[in-house]
Amino acid sequence: MSSQRTQRSKTKASGVISDEAVAHYLDSHPEFFERHALLLGKLHLPHQAGSSAVSLIERQVGILRQRNRKLENQLRELTAIAHSNEEVSEKIHQLCRRLIHAADFGHTVDLIEASLRQDFNTDQIVMVLFRDQLTGKDDNRELRFLRWSSSDASEMKPFATFLKNAEPRCGQIRDAQRDYLFGDETNEIASVAMLPLGPGSEIGLLAISSADAQRFHPAMSTDFLSRIGELVSAALTR
Repeated sequence: MSSQRTQRSKTKASGVISDEAVAHYLDSHPEFFERHALLLGKLHLPHQAGSSAVSLIERQVGILRQRNRKLENQLRELTAIAHSNEEVSEKIHQLCRRLIHAADFGHTVDLIEASLRQDFNTDQIVMVLFRDQLTGKDDNRELRFLRWSSSDASEMKPFATFLKNAEPRCGQIRDAQRDYLFGDETNEIASVAMLPLGPGSEIGLLAISSADAQRFHPAMSTDFLSRIGELVSAALTR
């Protein structure tokens, strides 16, 4: 109230109504132009594109159109995200169905690779499993997709922080990690998603690479990656 009184006293003293006083009055009385509708037809504002003038109503319509275009763009973005999420959900469902029908450990490994390559359209995949946590399920085949190690092996030292955190990670990875996982083809890798396997990464990790730097960026949500890691872990330890 004191600021309003000060403003009124200044107005009386100067004899001129300030812009602030007018703006404050109109803001406090939004029904003003309803009571004085004829004024709307007389008010004109300079046009942004030239020297001609447009009525206040035309300007308001223009602002509403701009807001509408912005809302339409936001709606399109949300719709695209929803469609993308629906597609990923369907792919995860397909992965689950495949793994349910796995006959044995070797078949499970084959199905994991096939699903990730075909359903998820990945570039390169490497799964590192720890023998000491999967006793009796050793797969002695020489597979590019599958690599056996142990949590305390020297080659796992570059992954120590990742294994300890036991959370999916996306983006760039360290040179030592990239060289161990993907070998001579590291030049084709622009982004990587690493998924821990098992509680506390106890049975290993899964790495998925892409030539697209935006495919696995650090700011992306990892909810779906977590679900994939959980499904794969459950299938491998079944």
